[in-house]
Amino acid sequence: MGSKKMSVLLQILGFLLLLQMFLLCKAATNVTTLDWVLEETSYTRLCSTKKILTVNGQFPGPALHLRKGDTIKVNVHNNGTYNVTIHWHGVKQPRNPWSDGPEYVAQCPIQAGKNYTYEIILSDEEGTLWWHAHSDWTRATVHGPIFVYPPVGKGYPFRHPDDEIPIVLASWFKGDVMQIIKEALATGAEPNKSDAFTINGQPGDTQPCSNTSMFRTVVDHGKTYLLRIINAIMNEEMFFMVADHNLTVVGIDAAYVKPIPTNYIMITPGQTMDVLITANQSSSHYYIAARAYAGVVYSNATTTAVFQYSGNYTPPSSPAFPNLPDYNNSIAVTSFVSRFRALASMDHPIDVPKSIQTRLFVTISVNTLPCERQNSSCSGPNGDRLSASLNNITFYTPETDILQAYYKSIKGVYKGDFPDNPQYVFNYTADPMLSDNYTMSDLNGTRVRILDYNSTVEIVFQGTNVMNASENHPMHLHGFSFYLVGYGSGNFDENKSPSGYNLVDPPELNTIGVPKNGWATIRFKANNPGVWFMHCHLDRHSSWGMDTAFIVKNGPTGDTSMRPPHYINPC
Repeated sequence: MGSKKMSVLLQILGFLLLLQMFLLCKAATNVTTLDWVLEETSYTRLCSTKKILTVNGQFPGPALHLRKGDTIKVNVHNNGTYNVTIHWHGVKQPRNPWSDGPEYVAQCPIQAGKNYTYEIILSDEEGTLWWHAHSDWTRATVHGPIFVYPPVGKGYPFRHPDDEIPIVLASWFKGDVMQIIKEALATGAEPNKSDAFTINGQPGDTQPCSNTSMFRTVVDHGKTYLLRIINAIMNEEMFFMVADHNLTVVGIDAAYVKPIPTNYIMITPGQTMDVLITANQSSSHYYIAARAYAGVVYSNATTTAVFQYSGNYTPPSSPAFPNLPDYNNSIAVTSFVSRFRALASMDHPIDVPKSIQTRLFVTISVNTLPCERQNSSCSGPNGDRLSASLNNITFYTPETDILQAYYKSIKGVYKGDFPDNPQYVFNYTADPMLSDNYTMSDLNGTRVRILDYNSTVEIVFQGTNVMNASENHPMHLHGFSFYLVGYGSGNFDENKSPSGYNLVDPPELNTIGVPKNGWATIRFKANNPGVWFMHCHLDRHSSWGMDTAFIVKNGPTGDTSMRPPHYINPC
């Protein structure tokens, strides 16, 4: 009798095991696939109509609504005229650099008339991220939000908002953005500034022919809303306010922070912020407004939208306007950024590297290179061409992507000798030195840094004043979040500055604005094998070569090694 019971029990256990395997296999294959079409679409802004590259005809592009840990596939069909890639900004893509997107770093671009399927793998991200094109300047109009919600059954670590309002800040150029950067690189000149900024695709009523199309969001008195703010602007950091309303920042770059009460934010290109706002003022209309924090070259346009209360009341002749910080108010920037602190709770822990194995000191500079035009000078300073560099090295984009070259051991595509320190040492933030004494032309090229798997890394980013061109540089690292452990003005002092590091609750970011004539220190663990781009998110700087990449070696097991590619895009 006992043996029969045992036999029945084993059969039941066997059935349950098979059922579990079936469900797991089904879950593994039941991944949603979306089809996106890159296409030229006519849009009218600032009194004129032009064709822009879009995804599914939308500007901004379609939003992805996902949950923490989800996986989704997006099949991108390129029906446009330019080669394009898509980057999933802030998505770590564990072991999956093949879908990260930067052209000629992680893949060769999707050629016109072709398609490519990306697999977007979420891990610990939770909050607002975004996606954008990552080839030349196509991201000006090819971008959109990624909303990552808590897992089913879990909530936010703050009061659940009554609703949420996406806010996508972007640039609008009257001209063809691809021709603008192409001409600038050919002549060595500054590219044209944008003609306007937009909120959710609209410039707002401070711009011509934009009054009736301005974005309006209708809110109910007493309710709390989650603003999901994305800076998709090409070349400007932005101050942002809602007139007469307080804001509370609760998340940055899809990681929770200790609540930051404020009446303004400063958000760099590439950054995302989750911000609570309560509709607790008199029922009326209030401007939402954003304008630039001044760089060397910037647009002074202001973009507007309206925060409009529902109900019956007499609307004002003009909405209340916020008192935005001045364009050059660096104190407002430092005051805001210095308040970033990770939530660092039991449900949302952090793991800051304390013992560092690899240290990099990286200088960030705008500079010039000799003109290469035949029988003609360039349009940069002194007849040279404008350029940019990290550690005196201007990055050259290869013709075969670095990831493919690394995976297939293709020689001659890159060199793995990006230096730990700059080759030229000077008083970085005080000397407005001439560029021709600065860049090490013989080192310019596709130089990357190779990291051991699971090694701990510290990078000190040091701003410089070469050519009097110091400004706030939003440095973005693909494949990782990093901890901002230090931030200051002037030159970094290796003997004194680390004493002020925050190793208790530093914010976890993927993009940090290195302050004008200042420094920022980040730390991360190199636990994601693959090839990962690092660059300034001011697109003119990235186009000039303010870039490099990290190659993170495979770990000792299959689960700590790069996944094999499902397909490699031809170059």
